[in-house]
Amino acid sequence: MAAVAVEGVDPTTGKRSIENAREWLYAHLDERAHPFNAIDVDAARPVVDRLESIEPEAWAAAWLEVAHRFAEQADAAHRDGRTADEREAWWQAYQFAFVARFPTPIHPAKQAAYDLSREWFQRAVALDDPAVERVAIPTAEGGREGRTEVVFYVARPREVEGPTPVAIVWGGIDMWKEESYVRTASLRGRGVATIHIDMPGVGEAPVFAGPDAERMWTPVFDWIERSDLDETRVGIVGQSFGGYWSTKLAHTHRDRLKAAVNWGGGIHKTFQPAWQEKSRSAGTYLMDLGPSRARIFGEHTFDEYIARCPELSLLDQGVLDQPCCPLLLVNGIDDQQNDATDIHLALEHGDPKTARLFPGGHMGRGPVGPTVINWLVNQLS
Repeated sequence: MAAVAVEGVDPTTGKRSIENAREWLYAHLDERAHPFNAIDVDAARPVVDRLESIEPEAWAAAWLEVAHRFAEQADAAHRDGRTADEREAWWQAYQFAFVARFPTPIHPAKQAAYDLSREWFQRAVALDDPAVERVAIPTAEGGREGRTEVVFYVARPREVEGPTPVAIVWGGIDMWKEESYVRTASLRGRGVATIHIDMPGVGEAPVFAGPDAERMWTPVFDWIERSDLDETRVGIVGQSFGGYWSTKLAHTHRDRLKAAVNWGGGIHKTFQPAWQEKSRSAGTYLMDLGPSRARIFGEHTFDEYIARCPELSLLDQGVLDQPCCPLLLVNGIDDQQNDATDIHLALEHGDPKTARLFPGGHMGRGPVGPTVINWLVNQLS
């Protein structure tokens, strides 16, 4: 199966020319698309104008220069007691540091940016009302790069009477728990608390991806039962690659869930070598495709990633034929990263499910977000 041909992208390595990269960045800035969902566009455009390389060190330095400038503004606003200005400045410092580590911290310069992005994110959301809580639970299920904790953020809605329903949310290979926060404001606006966590193999997750990595979520469900949140109304939303884990948890943890959403994730076909070769130069990916994907397994190359992928198949694991909680599957019909026909496969197995394919590529275009939010809120209510 041939790779998708994209002008300015090496079909073998997936690397872009700087001209092609700038076009990609300008287009995503104009649309405020990932990774620029909540960034100061006026401050970001000059960075793209001056960008000379998308290699890790040059890339990280370009974006961190602006991030540090916003951090200085936040400190000044704090000294002056301008809380709203301080919050916005910390948020932009986080946003630019996030882009500096994008898509993943496979280089020390990007790792340093990632460390700063977490610090500045926490400074920003500590000023929200209610403030976001960071929770770290010791776990015996760890071991990835020495990690021994499950780390997540808890964001509560305002003025909810009685036990609060909750949605556990995570992203994929390059969009992590910090990035999922701004995307879920409408859930909190409708009375649903949100928990933000990293999927296996990325961010602060304590385990690598693998056939049993869903065990990482069990301590989170246990924590919810001990908290003031409503353990009888728990939903999950996995976005992009993370949608895979939503489908798995919908089956393996169905007794602890009210509803689950797989928003753009694979199930079986996505993880076959033929599809992975086809998606190697997907036009939706900017850089670092091979190592960024491989690191979820603790590997380093695209070939190592391809070799490991088949073990994730929910069909081969026998998971799809098990009962599941109410499950919504959505994606863009022309997704180049994950095979959208995996949705059809899921509908052919196990319990009945709800599905919707939208126009566009990865994760879809149009009213995808409102569709997901409305379905989930209805399930949790």
